[in-house]
Amino acid sequence: MLRRRLDIPLNRDSSVRFLPWIIALMVYLAGLALAGTLVLQGTLQRWDASLSGTLTVQLPPPGDGKPDALAAALALLRPVRGVTSAEPLSPEATRRLVEPWLGTALTAAELALPQLIDLRIDPAAPPDLAALQARLAAAVPGAVLDDHRLWLDRLAGLVLSIEATALAIVLLIGGAAVLTVVFTTRAGLAVHHAVVEVLHLIGARDGYIAGQFQRQALDLALRGGIIGLALTLLTLLAIGRVSAATALFGEHVRLLPSLALRPWHWLALALLPFAAALIAMLTARVTVLRALKRMP
Repeated sequence: MLRRRLDIPLNRDSSVRFLPWIIALMVYLAGLALAGTLVLQGTLQRWDASLSGTLTVQLPPPGDGKPDALAAALALLRPVRGVTSAEPLSPEATRRLVEPWLGTALTAAELALPQLIDLRIDPAAPPDLAALQARLAAAVPGAVLDDHRLWLDRLAGLVLSIEATALAIVLLIGGAAVLTVVFTTRAGLAVHHAVVEVLHLIGARDGYIAGQFQRQALDLALRGGIIGLALTLLTLLAIGRVSAATALFGEHVRLLPSLALRPWHWLALALLPFAAALIAMLTARVTVLRALKRMP
């Protein structure tokens, strides 16, 4: 369709020379917003899966609490209905948890780390966590039951807000693209008004004349969309390399999140140029048909 002869010399119109670059910029921004949303959503899902049914019990350091605090906590937790396991973490395992942040200069005794218990519960029949926390605090003063779901729910709310913001950005970009195509198409109609009027007078159908403009819009938007997609992929590749370069202590801590995109995520990004081209084509067609209806 893009190679068919155009009766209107639209290729000579200088008003459309910036359209591919404008579409490229819009596809680029939309691609970054979409990729960021998909990365956050995937990260949240992985955290949710890894923390499902997992809690942590923090006990005072051995020197500050009761000598039998750990034994008392285990004796209380293990018989509770809904608790599948309660295993204490060794001082070495606790030290390894804080090693990415504090390093290895301090020993476990100097750090005075709290005693930790890895508590696993049945997600299908969980215990009453509030009552369990009260019983635990009464048995072991200073003990804290850390429910990861609390901060994970807050994080989910934050991700939802970011997704809504990204969606609003994509919609604004789409609206700006539509307005750009409308302006460009009207400029083309004004420049080639005489040719369009002649075609209209000799009996050319409105759909035929609109097809001239929509093919040009489709061609230019598709070119710009491919350029924007290429820029998006290069930017994501650069961010991925920077994220890998900022990994501290192996892979434990990253100053930037890793870009773990699934195959269907890449497919969604690859469809952006075609979506932009389709929007541009339909916008140009509707704009021309509305203008032709006002002609005598």
